Amino acid sequence: MNLRYKAAAIAALLALTLTSCASPASDEQEPDGGAASTSGTFPQTVDTAFGNVTIESSPQRVVALGWGDAETALAFGVQPVGASDWLAFGGDGLGPWAEGLYDSSPEIIDTLEPSYEAIAALEPDLILDVRGSGDKDRHDRLSEIATTVSVPEGGESYLTTQQQQVEMISTALGVPEEGEALLEEIDQAYTDAAEAHPEWQGKTVTAATRTSEGWGAYIDGNNRVETMERFGFVQNPTIQDIPVNSGGFSVSISSENLDAVEADLIIAFPIYIDTTEITEDPQWQKLAAVKENRAVVIEGDIAAAYSLGSPQASLYTVENLTPLLEEAVPAS
Repeated sequence: MNLRYKAAAIAALLALTLTSCASPASDEQEPDGGAASTSGTFPQTVDTAFGNVTIESSPQRVVALGWGDAETALAFGVQPVGASDWLAFGGDGLGPWAEGLYDSSPEIIDTLEPSYEAIAALEPDLILDVRGSGDKDRHDRLSEIATTVSVPEGGESYLTTQQQQVEMISTALGVPEEGEALLEEIDQAYTDAAEAHPEWQGKTVTAATRTSEGWGAYIDGNNRVETMERFGFVQNPTIQDIPVNSGGFSVSISSENLDAVEADLIIAFPIYIDTTEITEDPQWQKLAAVKENRAVVIEGDIAAAYSLGSPQASLYTVENLTPLLEEAVPAS
């Protein structure tokens, strides 16, 4: 099955399973677009960097603010009434791999500086900020509005892993078993790809990017690096030795030192600049990996899915990135 549709099918199947088990009262939805109620088990406790958070009953109005939190909630049949659109998809704030999962469009909330007034106006009973900055002031202000599940211990600076994100959100929604099943589905997709390409095992990779401010690369623990490691690659040790920049999840690299990204494979993408600012850069063209066709530059939906790392986006990534990796690191 095409994995783009398989992702949606997984979400639909989980939602159908949950709905079929729900009591008549829990089948009801808020008339103004409230989140679909689950038949999960409550209370549930989620361990976060700010202590244990207990969700006493099935949440009816969820606001999802973290990177990929909304798509993760949708994978369990819960439709947030408010969500952040981190990659500026527009519309409902979803990538094409998750289109059509809302019955009613959510209120789109700003990402880095959300309007707490707008969030409060939605009258949420649960706020998800699981893959986020981990800023304490932000957490405290959100917690004044509603029960808030923020980053896990060590997940600050957007370093919450996909496993942590799925486990925490599925638990908060009362369906941890469904979270485990979804993680197994994703793991199997990556395992199948990795086992089909033993030539990738142990090869070094740099997950690079370029913005209007210059070059950078992601550190170990970032979901982009985690994605490449699931394919069998290992992080470029040179990147890991560079001090992390103020963002907390990447390093900055000057054009003069661009050879730091040299690896068996380089995967790069532009952020709010034209792709040619990578491909036509003279320093980029001098890299051995580029000259030997061991560099992959991605854009559009593939770059967005690779960056987002939601459950649905991960399945899309496996399907669409694998052929590009096969060209860059072919079997001997």
